[in-house]
Amino acid sequence: MELLLKTCVLRRNACTAVCFWRSHAVQKPSVKKISTTSPRSTVMPAWVIDKYGKNEVLRFTQNMMIPVIHYPNEVIIKVHAASVNPIDVNMRSGYGATALNMKRDPLHIKTKGEEFPLTLGRDVSGVVMECGLDVRYFKPGDEVWAAVPPWKQGTLSEFVVVSGNEVSLKPKSLTHTQAASLPYVALTAWSAIHKVGGLNDKNCTGKRSVTELHRLQLEKHRVYPPPSLPPLCLYRVLILGASGGVGTFAIQVMKAWAAHVTAVCSQDASELVRKLGADDVIDYRSGNMEEQLKSLKPFDFILDNVGGSTETWALNFLKKWSGATYVTLVTPFLLNMDRLGIADGMLQTGVTMGSKTLKHFWQGVHYRWAFFMASGLYLDDIAKLVDEGKIQPVIEKTFPFSKVPEAFLKVERGHARGKTVINVI
Repeated sequence: MELLLKTCVLRRNACTAVCFWRSHAVQKPSVKKISTTSPRSTVMPAWVIDKYGKNEVLRFTQNMMIPVIHYPNEVIIKVHAASVNPIDVNMRSGYGATALNMKRDPLHIKTKGEEFPLTLGRDVSGVVMECGLDVRYFKPGDEVWAAVPPWKQGTLSEFVVVSGNEVSLKPKSLTHTQAASLPYVALTAWSAIHKVGGLNDKNCTGKRSVTELHRLQLEKHRVYPPPSLPPLCLYRVLILGASGGVGTFAIQVMKAWAAHVTAVCSQDASELVRKLGADDVIDYRSGNMEEQLKSLKPFDFILDNVGGSTETWALNFLKKWSGATYVTLVTPFLLNMDRLGIADGMLQTGVTMGSKTLKHFWQGVHYRWAFFMASGLYLDDIAKLVDEGKIQPVIEKTFPFSKVPEAFLKVERGHARGKTVINVI
């Protein structure tokens, strides 16, 4: 009898588990509520492609299989809003298929074309429907946002499954439509600026010079008159392609960190980037862009969203031998693998990156490549900036779920002024 009583007490105590959210602890039952959907529902509406090509390959279906949890750290989200990024347009045409299929099937078990039907879309804002057994940060009903890696099924569907470490609680100050405009571009910019560039809120503000510190010491000891102060040395940032999704986010982050920002965009986007905080705006269509840049002080950091021939001249505007860094988001990595195959493509990429890094190092500047990086932890930091009013979504146009092909055509035309968002619900 005594053993039976002890067993009952232990079972009762085990019924409550403490789940630690990234910043605080919440109490919840150890037995999870999983699905809030009908058990008889096995299919969902989605936009898919069955082959790579132009916009006509997009197909709407009501019979896409609802995703299921395969791993205990996964979460199923009911999609309220998604968005279309340039990478979606490129993936529709087959860009990066070699590398992405290697990631999807590293052992080459599947036959060619088994990634279809493929759902595109990287951003999601929605509500958690199911959680895997190891998920401790979320529960069904939580409003969340995420950016889905490109090798996974995308978000232009009613439901999407993602890893728990890719998800974050949605900023409370944003609607789902607004929130869906940010994750992919925000994490891409965050990777370039913070992870690769090493910038943060501590090292971008104006720093006191030795002369100024000396002056303050003289004032403390009542030595008058103190020497005159030099102006604060602000961290200077140049953003190329500043009016797109990544650029508009990057401007706001750098201004939140008190840097001086010069934005390069077309004249009709100058008002937008100034409203976001850009200190100087240069029209790349003016015909004398490089002359205008020469008239400004050299930069500590350059973020290049344009690529092409830009890097042949942009690095000349960095401060030499001062730790200045150029980071480009336009790299030949996926293109090399599509063109040369996995082995030769990786080799060619390594040679290209190594030679460019070494070449510019001897010229006194750092040359880096950056890539999108899915991270719920980074989205936590971004959500905090959003709720503090330091970051606002920039949405150029919204489309209903029925108009996804029109949204793709709009993004494909380029010259973005923010993001294109899809309201799924």
